[in-house]
Amino acid sequence: MERDGQLELYTLVAARLKEAHAEVRALQVPEGVRMALTRKLLVITAAAKHDLANAARRLELFIADLDEGRFPDEER
Repeated sequence: MERDGQLELYTLVAARLKEAHAEVRALQVPEGVRMALTRKLLVITAAAKHDLANAARRLELFIADLDEGRFPDEER
């Protein structure tokens, strides 16, 4: 039974990561900001391989920041 829950969470995280990447690509922001956002998503993706529940929480925070218009400083 636990395996089913883990699979559902994995499916949810994968779908949300895909949506978040698409949203970042569509943003009208400087390229440095887009790079910083993409890097954050890549870190979350890597974390999902080791701690799926934590990655899911981090992804939800990331998406909430996007929705509120809170972006990281531009990378150089």
